Amino acid sequence: MIFIISIIANYLIPLCHKILNNHKTMKKVLIINAGQNFGHSGGRYNQTITENTLQVLRNFENVDVKITNIDWGYDKNEEVEKFVWADYIIYHTPIWWFQLPNGFKKYIDEVFTAGHVKGIYMNDGRTSENPEINYGTGGMLGGRKYMVTTSWNAPKTAFTLPGEFFNETSVDDGPLFGFHKMNAFVSLKKIESFHFHDVEKNANIERDMKLYREHLVKVFEKELQTELI
Repeated sequence: MIFIISIIANYLIPLCHKILNNHKTMKKVLIINAGQNFGHSGGRYNQTITENTLQVLRNFENVDVKITNIDWGYDKNEEVEKFVWADYIIYHTPIWWFQLPNGFKKYIDEVFTAGHVKGIYMNDGRTSENPEINYGTGGMLGGRKYMVTTSWNAPKTAFTLPGEFFNETSVDDGPLFGFHKMNAFVSLKKIESFHFHDVEKNANIERDMKLYREHLVKVFEKELQTELI
């Protein structure tokens, strides 16, 4: 009897704790690669970012990953299921003419519309009794978070220096303002973005990918630690 109790105490109980802990902390990440082969862009830069994201996430235990490469084609209903499945969504997108690429915009239009009442959003949050308030509160993805990376021909100084093109307005507060509101509309919470600059005339891929990997490690170490507390 003492031998059996010893086995239970020393082996079975710790094993059960480990199994339960692994189940409890498993986090699901959806990576959306919006790189697109169009014009002089082959989509390779954002494919490289996607590969670096996957490399970092594989080093974390209990992280399950799915990837959508928009330019390779997709099923809108399957994409809705992925958004509902995920705890985190990581978007990788170039910026063309200060906006999202046309393929990414089409993806959002199709997938988010398909997700109406199916897990992405219920309505715009208002009621007919009081239509003046609560706009943007009808999302269905509450409890989930998202991060976005962007790649630019514009240098970082175009956003930071006085008198330069973007008038000291950041990527997130300027060109991505609508993108962030879109995610807020479906109840996703923002994680700190990362932006790649000057990728055509002054690219340093090795340096920038290293900085990005460090950013992603820092973000997910914080996120996963928060989940454990």
